[in-house]
Amino acid sequence: MSEAEGLYDVVRRVRPLHLLAARIVTDSLAAEQVTMGIRAVLEVLRDGPRSVPDVGRDLLMPRQVVQRLCDQAQQLGLVERRPNPAHRRSQLIALTAEGERAFDRIHTAELRNLSSIAAELLADDIATARRVLEVLMTGMQRLAEVEGEESQ
Repeated sequence: MSEAEGLYDVVRRVRPLHLLAARIVTDSLAAEQVTMGIRAVLEVLRDGPRSVPDVGRDLLMPRQVVQRLCDQAQQLGLVERRPNPAHRRSQLIALTAEGERAFDRIHTAELRNLSSIAAELLADDIATARRVLEVLMTGMQRLAEVEGEESQ
């Protein structure tokens, strides 16, 4: 098997893994009244306030979708809008104290669920998996840019 075929097999396994993980996370979020999309926004904002376009770039999601998710999160009291010193019209979105607590509860439950799986792996296995996924992500982003340029 060539390296490209091996990498294809990794990508092929990521697809159902992603769907299964999404199903598990979605089920676990029901008690929080948070969707997968809102959870993703909360995770990005955990690193600090960001503009809607910045969150969209981090999540590879359209700005309009992120705007709707931020509006929903604000209605739930999980995020707030703040002035953006770098841009007059594009406000910053920041976690509220309740948003931080909600994300902490969600993340703690996720880590508890993952700990039994992690017990089957070595730290080096996890580090290698992270590296492979990072290289795949970077490479796929490059391919998407090339495809985008060619279609123009």
